[in-house]
Amino acid sequence: MDAQPADAQKAPSPPSAPDDGKAWVVIDAENMVVGRLASLIAARLRGKHQADYAPHKDCGDHVVVINAGKIAFSGKKMQDKRYHRHTGYPGGIKTSSPEKMLASHDPGQVLRLAVKRMLPRGVLARRQLTHLRIYAEAEHPHKAQEPQALDWRAQNRKNSRIAH
Repeated sequence: MDAQPADAQKAPSPPSAPDDGKAWVVIDAENMVVGRLASLIAARLRGKHQADYAPHKDCGDHVVVINAGKIAFSGKKMQDKRYHRHTGYPGGIKTSSPEKMLASHDPGQVLRLAVKRMLPRGVLARRQLTHLRIYAEAEHPHKAQEPQALDWRAQNRKNSRIAH
């Protein structure tokens, strides 16, 4: 039996470009309902809007969300909803409301948690979540990527909330 020399073995194929065919989308979240917006973002991150969608591939888009500090909740969720986290110490459960989180230093955390919880758990979802960029104000540093504006507010009147 002839053994092939070490240099004649099949070389691994070079990795493909990390952003092959990924589009950049910008969404204005001002007065948008959190749950409806998060479900749209999760679907875009997974690539479910594309014809060649496969659940095991990272074929979604990059999503830039602006004005995340001005998102809305339906009903009385802004005061009544609670987010829980644990510090890791005994008795270390911390509770917060969306009002407090939106007033904190990172108001996009409310939207990021909603999107994260709508993605399936695993390595792929963690990688897809890195394609989400959330900014509290209208400015973002991704103008060079020429993101397309996605006007999801016009699709359904329930997508945005008019302040009473």
